[in-house]
Amino acid sequence: MTITGTFDGGNVRFDRGSGACKGQNEGGDSDAVFLLQQGATLQNVVIGANQAEGVHCLGSCTLKNVWFEDVCEDAITIKQSSGTSTISGGGAKNADDKVVQHNGGGTVVIDSYCVQNFGKLYRSCGNCGTQHQRTVHISNVIASDGDVLAGVNSNFGDVAVISSSTNKLTNVDSVCDTFEGNDNGDEPPKLTSNQKNAK
Repeated sequence: MTITGTFDGGNVRFDRGSGACKGQNEGGDSDAVFLLQQGATLQNVVIGANQAEGVHCLGSCTLKNVWFEDVCEDAITIKQSSGTSTISGGGAKNADDKVVQHNGGGTVVIDSYCVQNFGKLYRSCGNCGTQHQRTVHISNVIASDGDVLAGVNSNFGDVAVISSSTNKLTNVDSVCDTFEGNDNGDEPPKLTSNQKNAK
């Protein structure tokens, strides 16, 4: 479903039918449950387990109270060239890898979110063909049983602003990991884990 303007799902479950999830195989826009155009808002929906890709934001978007019962590949993919996308309320569980994949530029704000049993809540794309400096703000998050809250590419100047005083973390291995990103598709090496810096 392609969304322009605001779509309120009334807390109904949406998915792509039995067998849609193919594990960690990368999907495209055609595999998403929702495609959000520039400025679109998606709110009050539950995305079921039968999906490969959940939400793709083609421009700056807003997600309010969007829940993922069982993340397949990625829950939310941000493709905006610039601007700010906001994810508030809602949550996700059982993400083998990433909940929010930031492929485009600009800023992503994640606030008042719940995530359980996950790889990464947020990841700045480590090997996209076109790379950007990206920023993420994470606050008022309840996270449990995960590998890392945010993964960013320090060589591209990414910034993760994480409100430690408002987040409640249980069994999360790292608050922030830094990587050396590239634009040639190679797997980016991890540089640091759970080390904050002043920059």
